[in-house]
Amino acid sequence: MSIVPATVEDIPALCRLLSLLFTQEAEFAPDPVAQVRGLTRIITAPEIGEILVARENGEVLGMVNLLYTVSTALGAPVALLEDMVVASEARGGGLGSRLLEHAIATARIHGCRRITLLTDVENHSARRFYERQGFIVSPMRPLRLALD
Repeated sequence: MSIVPATVEDIPALCRLLSLLFTQEAEFAPDPVAQVRGLTRIITAPEIGEILVARENGEVLGMVNLLYTVSTALGAPVALLEDMVVASEARGGGLGSRLLEHAIATARIHGCRRITLLTDVENHSARRFYERQGFIVSPMRPLRLALD
């Protein structure tokens, strides 16, 4: 098993993983055209972020996405962690933990001082997973405005 940066050749496999993820999340729905556009932009512009993939025997079994920005509160880079998903057949063997550990290490290498992520309120198992990895519930609450 290797965890490496995604390439444009991985995009079809990443779209399949995102489809799995977005059918589980209340706020999103799979949109392959939008997913290809977003994945391509991140993969081809490393200053925006990095997508890490877990690969075994050439097959992509999991992914996680780090998007980079700067916090004025910290005066340092920070990361937003998104799209953490492991293929159904690869769950339960520690792959998610390894992907997350690699993402944390990658954020540190990029000088990030904080990682923020969002989970569905009803996804208690995801919340427990992240809390076991040291994440805490923030008193800050996200608000969104769709700009169509």
